[in-house]
Order: sequence, then C-alpha cells, then structure tokens
Amino acid sequence: MTKETKELKRPSGRGLTEMRQMKAKVGVVPNADGSAMFTFGNTIAIAAVYGPRQLHPQHMQDPSTGILRVNYDLLSFSVSERKKPGPNRRSQEISKMTEFALLPVLDIKDFPNTVIDVQIYIIQADAGTRTAGINAASLALAHAGIPMKNLICSVALGKLDKELIIDLDKDEEDFEGGEGPTDFPLAKIANSDQFTLIQLDGKIQPERVKEIIDLANKACEKIYEVQKKALKEVIEQ
Repeated sequence: MTKETKELKRPSGRGLTEMRQMKAKVGVVPNADGSAMFTFGNTIAIAAVYGPRQLHPQHMQDPSTGILRVNYDLLSFSVSERKKPGPNRRSQEISKMTEFALLPVLDIKDFPNTVIDVQIYIIQADAGTRTAGINAASLALAHAGIPMKNLICSVALGKLDKELIIDLDKDEEDFEGGEGPTDFPLAKIANSDQFTLIQLDGKIQPERVKEIIDLANKACEKIYEVQKKALKEVIEQ
C-alpha cells in the first residue's frame, strides 16, 4: 500500500483500514441463558441464547448431538425505510449463514435431542448487520456457558472505487462508482487461520483475495480484543 493510498479518506473521514467504533456488552437480556450486544458504529446487534432445551417436535431431534438454531431479523424501526415485520428471504439466508459461521467452535454433542436457540435482533442498521450479529451471538453463546473452542470474529470488507476498505457503512455498501459495490463479509475462529464464513456480493479480482484475508485477520484481532474485554467485565462483576 503506497503512502498516497494510506492518506486517502472515506466519506465518513475514516482511513481505508480504519474501523468504526466498536462496543460490546454481555448480559443485556436478563431472562435469556446468555446474551450480548455488539456494535459497529451505528449498527447495533443484540443476541440472546436459550438452551440447551428439549427440541420439539420430537422427530426433529438428533440423538447424537444438540442442534443450533439461529434466527436473525432486522427490527422494523432499525432502518430509515420501515421494514415489514417478520422474517423474509434475506433474514432466513443470514440466519443459516450465521449457523454455519458459529457451528465449528461449538461442542454440543453432549446435549443430544436438544436445541440451542440464538435470537439475533438488529435494532439499528448501518451496514455490517450480519457480522455484528455473528460477533454478538458468539459472545452470547460464551455467556450462556455453551462449550466452545474459541470465539468467532466477523467483519465485512469491500471496495471504494478500486481501494479495499474495512467495515463498510451503508453509504459505502451502496457505492456505485468505479467497479460498483462490493461487500465481502467474513467470519473466523479467533487466533487461528480458519475462516468459517466467506461470502462475496459484487466483484473482486482473484489476486486481491489474499490482501482481503490479511486485512480481515488484522480487523478480527481488534474485534477479539473488544469481545474479550466484554466477557472479562461480566466475570468481574
């Protein structure tokens, strides 16, 4: 990256690799078994975990393991154009992708015939909602005491014209200049090289994928520190 590229600023005033302010808090839903909030700037995600509890109907039970079930939803008031209440095709897709992202760190074989429900609600949306939701869900599962190998960290990357950027906001996600909008959400196991989610909406040159992975690794190190701090705070209470 050249000095000139480093000095370029985004519409928000952030540098190309500068993330929005992150906040995390654990234990935000008192009646849940585990819960957490995670924010990227104006994007606020809340996750609540219920279970393990017996799965009904019985024919859906798995005698060899527990089941993870994720429900992701944007609340109607979270966006400027009021969203119709209830799940839609996009929320169902993100729910399933979040399950895929979280499952590799969960050890739920000791909970046969049960379900662990993770409810993710976006109460304010300014892009990066699925990644904020994954970060919140990872914290909530840890808070609930679900056996985990590690936390999952998630962030979205993209392009502003031809420059790679970290943690897109809504204006950048909708950017139409240059080669058009590109959104590249990823999730990985903290302190590892194992990615559990890689998606691409838009276009990216294959030779730039390594650069994106390197940027994602650096961003996830910062996310992990925020997550650890939130868990430490609730333990010390």
